[in-house]
Amino acid sequence: MESAKLLQAIIETAIDGIITIDNRGRIESLNPSALKIFGYKEEELTGKNISVLMPEPDKSRHDDYLLNYQNTGEKKIIGKGREVRGLRKDGSRFPFRLAVSEVQYQDRVIYTGFIHDLSKEKEAEEFLKKYTIELEELVDNRTKSLKKMLHELEMAKEEANTSLEKEKALNRMKSRFVSMASHEFRTPLSSMQLSAVLIEKYLQTSDNIQILKHLHKIKNAIGSLNGILNDFLSLEKLDTGIVKPHYASFDIVKFSEELTEEMQLITKEDQIIIYQHAGSENDVNLDQNLLRNCLMNLMSNAIKYSGEHTLIEFSTAISENQYVFSVKDNGIGIPEEDQSGLFQPFFRAHNTGNIPGTGLGLNIVQRYVDLMDGTIRFESKSGKGAEFILSFQKK
Repeated sequence: MESAKLLQAIIETAIDGIITIDNRGRIESLNPSALKIFGYKEEELTGKNISVLMPEPDKSRHDDYLLNYQNTGEKKIIGKGREVRGLRKDGSRFPFRLAVSEVQYQDRVIYTGFIHDLSKEKEAEEFLKKYTIELEELVDNRTKSLKKMLHELEMAKEEANTSLEKEKALNRMKSRFVSMASHEFRTPLSSMQLSAVLIEKYLQTSDNIQILKHLHKIKNAIGSLNGILNDFLSLEKLDTGIVKPHYASFDIVKFSEELTEEMQLITKEDQIIIYQHAGSENDVNLDQNLLRNCLMNLMSNAIKYSGEHTLIEFSTAISENQYVFSVKDNGIGIPEEDQSGLFQPFFRAHNTGNIPGTGLGLNIVQRYVDLMDGTIRFESKSGKGAEFILSFQKK
């Protein structure tokens, strides 16, 4: 008797819900926790089919499950525990852990269900899952933000380094300019001053031969100064964006023959410029003035850096897709260690010695070629001359 009371007390005070049903699935008893979990009063459920506490599809299938077990002995829930969903009186659904046991009691079979409400655990699990997702998103966003910040810092560092390098390069260019200008201007000006003094002297003796000689020196010095100033002017126009290519069709053979005759006038003793053209076409579509400045500069260099009694080869070619121009000399050539800086402004190779020059010519040529969407390349070895090739795609 005491044992029965003790058992009843345990059932009444159990935290989990306990429900008993008969072999037809009708509810026989519920403990207070079960009533609280499902939101019913005892009289509302006693005698009703247990399926009233189940949502679909279990609601419609429950009787078949029970009948199948009784006929075949195949267990789906009985003797096992699993997670299912329940239906409260207010229509809400909730998860719970269900364990069903079969009891032989007074010549009949009853089934006891032990119900552990998982609502709070699921809420905590969902909260933890949501929190984990939010935390992962936060970490991901922070990581992306950090990567972006690091990238921006790296870019800022690169920009700062670039600015610093540009400033250093600018300072080097300024130093080169001051050095070059003081040297290149001093030489022709000194020559002009000396020649003027000598002319004044020779006028007193009427020595016309010496007068003409020094007048020629003054003329050359003025030409040299004009060349330097023209280089500075060209560079300034390029830097300010004033120079724009103006394309027009013209006869390249006629153009080149006239240019060759003009440049032959300033060659050294027994220097000969040979011109030849390859291809069946003669017309090109380029900016004639820019091309003229490029070729004059290259040919002037060939004359300047080649000795007397040498040959300078100038050629043009028109193929199916491009125009090609080449100027080749047999002069001092370009040392390999100087070739990487050849197109930098104010740069001069170490083997130029006392040969005058601003170091701007090839930089201007390259920029003119770039304006016409062309390319410039060269082949040279120290002491074995140099060849410069300009290429332009047909438009």
